Amino acid sequence: MGGTYEKVEDEEEEVYETVNVFKLKQYLPNLRVVNLWGVPFITDEHVDAISSNCAHLECLCVNYCTKVTGTCLKLVLQRCRKLKCLFLAHTKLDNAAVKAIEWEKTRIEELDVKGTELSSDTLISLLTRLPHLRWLDASWLENMTDQVIEAWLQSGALSNLQFINLDTCDSLNEASLTEMIARHGPQLQGLCLGGQHKLLEYFWMNMIPQLKNIRVVVMGIAEDCCTKVAAKIHVDQFIDCIAQNCPRLTRLEIRWDDDTLRFSDKSSKFIDVLRMKCLKLHSIVLSDGQYYELVRSNFERADRMSVVRTTEMCRTGLLHCSRFYNQLLFN
Repeated sequence: MGGTYEKVEDEEEEVYETVNVFKLKQYLPNLRVVNLWGVPFITDEHVDAISSNCAHLECLCVNYCTKVTGTCLKLVLQRCRKLKCLFLAHTKLDNAAVKAIEWEKTRIEELDVKGTELSSDTLISLLTRLPHLRWLDASWLENMTDQVIEAWLQSGALSNLQFINLDTCDSLNEASLTEMIARHGPQLQGLCLGGQHKLLEYFWMNMIPQLKNIRVVVMGIAEDCCTKVAAKIHVDQFIDCIAQNCPRLTRLEIRWDDDTLRFSDKSSKFIDVLRMKCLKLHSIVLSDGQYYELVRSNFERADRMSVVRTTEMCRTGLLHCSRFYNQLLFN
């Protein structure tokens, strides 16, 4: 069950067709995946109605449903004991409603709270009570702080974590992220720390050797989104370090631009090593410029077309690592 909406240019011919969820639910008792991505009229009442007759529900996606506040979630999680995946990105989650849920009694393995306004206290209450969590998107959260990470680490609830997106969480500092990766780096398969202007060469050179099983990595900060990075990044060292330590890598995104990256004509040798060591690598996303052209031409000479892309045309995320990714796809 999928949902989205399109902007109609001709206002005179606008036709609105609203699905009556309250009537529809009685005919769909065996639903496993409900995808209501971006449906503007969906509220907590609709979600509650669906859950009342869907005991087999495993994945619920209400991303960009801006009228959803989360007041329905307590009942939903009590009714749908098989629910493993909960996508709530850019909803209007209420802190009190989220805290009131008995998360420790759920089987949630995948959670998306990207772009919500949850407080630090609520994030602590939530994350420390999800022992089965393996996939988390907590990007663009102003209140994702060092205190949240520290409390989460102390709770021991990261033992199953494999994929985590903390893109553009500006309140986080290097020390807390270093501790998290030092403890749990070997189990991580996806790590998105783009948009973090504090994480530079020293951090990544020390952390990459900890990421032995990593498949997806996002690092760096785009030139037009925040304060310009003053320090130079020796990209050849990064590339060599990744090649030596991350044989399972499939996707890599480096957002720093040519003004920040330091490279030379000898950089091709390091790119050769990356190409030959990371044989599963099928996507490299770089800022458009001289370094992008250098990497692209290197891969194309080896008949590996369409591997290297620009940040203007492509973004790397972790949604494809969700166990329900194929079921969530819609046109």
